[in-house]
Amino acid sequence: MAYDRYLAICRPLHYHTLMTRRRLSQLEISYDWCLFQIFVLYSYASCELSILALMAYDRYLAICRPLHYHTLMTRRRLSQLVSFSWLTPFSILSISILLTSRLELCRFTIKRLFCVNWMIVQLACPNSNTLSNSIASYATILIYVSHGCFIVWTYMHLVRTCATSKESRVKFMQTCVPHLISLTTFVTVIFFDLMYIRFGSAEIPQSLQNFIAIEFLLFPPMMNPLIYGFKLTKIRNRILSIIYATTH
Repeated sequence: MAYDRYLAICRPLHYHTLMTRRRLSQLEISYDWCLFQIFVLYSYASCELSILALMAYDRYLAICRPLHYHTLMTRRRLSQLVSFSWLTPFSILSISILLTSRLELCRFTIKRLFCVNWMIVQLACPNSNTLSNSIASYATILIYVSHGCFIVWTYMHLVRTCATSKESRVKFMQTCVPHLISLTTFVTVIFFDLMYIRFGSAEIPQSLQNFIAIEFLLFPPMMNPLIYGFKLTKIRNRILSIIYATTH
């Protein structure tokens, strides 16, 4: 209160700016909403990777095993795979959130625009048992690293198959390149975010820190409609006409 009065009287020209920065640096969220925020954000990232793995499998069957595609990719099998790509992340993250919710916290400040599960675990009191949280985290990492290995395996077969004929190369360019761009975009922003969490400097301006924190929520949803929409002739022609109009 005294600091507020000092700014208002002695530094009136800077009052609004300084007080805004102070309020922004002290944003609060309840523990329950923090856990819910973790669940939503982590579910989005996990489901995105699961769906990308499912799309890689679909392309593998379509190009490498075309005669068996309709036999293997039945309506029932497709429903099972889609359910797996959604239910698996929800189940894993529900367990992680439940394990985190039982921890007793001794600190309550997160230097992040949104809540992060391992940061919450680090706020736990020294006598808290976080072993189960660590096991759940490593299990989650193992599951999604296996997703990545599966995608690499499918593309090894795709590249080897498509190198044998011109028709297969054309099919690869039409179906696999958009998927590869989406996959690369998603993995890049996630990797960059993880590297910033691990090695980022506190001297970076707050606005840039916030942008880095939310980039994985911005770029993939913005890029995917353009990537897949560009395959459609009407959308592609419309985009090209807009680009041409703005550059001439």
